[in-house]
Amino acid sequence: MFAIFKKLAWFFKLRWKSYAFAIGGLTACAILSAIIPLMIGSVVDQMSKGTLTGKSLWIHSIGLLAIGLLMYALRYMWRSHLFTNSTILESIMRNRLYHHFTQMDQNFYNQYRTGDLMAHATNDLAALRFVAGGGILTLTDALSITVVTLFSMIVLIDWKLTITTILPFPLLIIVARYLGKWINIFFRESLESFSQMNDHVQESIAGMKVIKAFGEEKDNYQDFITTTENVITKNRKVHLMNSAYTPIIDWITGLSYVLTIFFGSYFVAQNRISLGELIAYFSYLGNMTWPLLAVGRLVNTMERGNASYDRVTELLSTKAMITSPSNGISSLPFHDIGIDIKEFRYPTSTTTALNNIQLHIKSGETLGIVGKTGSGKSTLLNLLVRHFDVNQGQILYDNVPLETIDLDYLHEHVGYIAQNNLLFSSTIKDNVRFGQPKMTQEKLEEYTRLAHIHQDILDLPDGYGTYVGERGVSLSGGQKQRISIARTLALEPDILLMDDALSAVDARTEQIILSNLKEKRQKGITIIATHRVSSVMEAQEIIVLDQGRIIERGNHNELMAINGWYANMYTQQQLEEKLAGGGESHE
Repeated sequence: MFAIFKKLAWFFKLRWKSYAFAIGGLTACAILSAIIPLMIGSVVDQMSKGTLTGKSLWIHSIGLLAIGLLMYALRYMWRSHLFTNSTILESIMRNRLYHHFTQMDQNFYNQYRTGDLMAHATNDLAALRFVAGGGILTLTDALSITVVTLFSMIVLIDWKLTITTILPFPLLIIVARYLGKWINIFFRESLESFSQMNDHVQESIAGMKVIKAFGEEKDNYQDFITTTENVITKNRKVHLMNSAYTPIIDWITGLSYVLTIFFGSYFVAQNRISLGELIAYFSYLGNMTWPLLAVGRLVNTMERGNASYDRVTELLSTKAMITSPSNGISSLPFHDIGIDIKEFRYPTSTTTALNNIQLHIKSGETLGIVGKTGSGKSTLLNLLVRHFDVNQGQILYDNVPLETIDLDYLHEHVGYIAQNNLLFSSTIKDNVRFGQPKMTQEKLEEYTRLAHIHQDILDLPDGYGTYVGERGVSLSGGQKQRISIARTLALEPDILLMDDALSAVDARTEQIILSNLKEKRQKGITIIATHRVSSVMEAQEIIVLDQGRIIERGNHNELMAINGWYANMYTQQQLEEKLAGGGESHE
């Protein structure tokens, strides 16, 4: 049960002064509370003997009032220190977790679900906060009250009566160990079920358009009910175990009172103790009820915290497969890319994604990559920004192996526009200048003009101050793509990678953007992966991928002369555009 304290020892050492003050205040309160029954017992004895005077009554009353005021001040101070510490622990762990998220690679996010990660950052950290605050409070308060009360009962009242009446207490230790083990198991299961529910909600909200489009609202709702019922079932097991404490404590307490009445009355009759001392003893016995109740609460808090800490540390111990090298190279012109991929497989797959890819691209050149879905276009671009490492072969930037380049430096100079255009729930202005927060309005508009989105933005009610909604939900697919292009161009990358970045714009808009890029990026390297042949017609070299292999390569005219996949696709797409008459698609 107390393993969690050992695991959090680093934090207790960090905040030892504050915890020492809080624990000292708790202990002082326990000592002061032990004085109260003695004062009440003294008044009772004076009343029974007929020696109680008005002065004595006033002294006792003022003493009780003073103790109450002092305990109020002490409780205020230890509470402020104790619960501040618990908030600090939660903040430290949350910062560690978030920093860990920012350091993880693509493989990590393929492995963990978003809802599960959110559950770690909410429920698990809240459980740790309870340990550092309520857990320490319960443990210290219970221990201090138990020690002070037992001392008072044994030394100040009667040791024989004390030993006789607390004989049932050790039974609670046995019960606590047994129930604590099961609470840990059941609480871990409840956390996992909550993660599943959290993930279901996150995915459903993000994919609500798809759910509605397929008319799956009822089925999705039923799945959610099943998921929440599982959460309830798992938590019910925890509460059933935890609820077993109270009846046992009531039974133990009741047995102690019976023993006290029987033996206490006998000792009074034998003049071993006075009536006032017996009343004081009953008061002390009442004080012992809280430590007994606290055992159940403490076991619950500790086991919850223990399970949560293990889940968080397990997540934090996950190592990224892609890491920035120590003393990585951070000074390159990025004028040359050499690609020699003999084989690449994704970490969780046994299928070869790329095979025998040799390319050489120089500054000022554009490479076009075309091919059907699943041919390896996105995979190749992912390797160029080092989302994954090549299994066999190498990628060179200016004859320098990609693995030796500092990752931050690489991402500053290689701009990547992914297939899925993620916009943040902020204004268009903030989204475009995401990588350059201090960008002037003039520069901002320069890049939106390059992406052919400036006029569209001005036509919106609030212009550049328009909020795009979560993931850019208020914009069309073409608008989101062009804002994403403007955001990447604002970095002025030496190498620009476009992964189907023009799929949602019409043919005319596409040609305007490509023309702007050609004029703007005369010295940079541009690589365009696309399904649309029209996007790469003017590239110096075009490769056609099929099942991870290059099946055709050359410029537009050379590939048309081959009369293979490229030529057939070009002819087909030209015919489709003439029939469709253009038009920007919307999500």
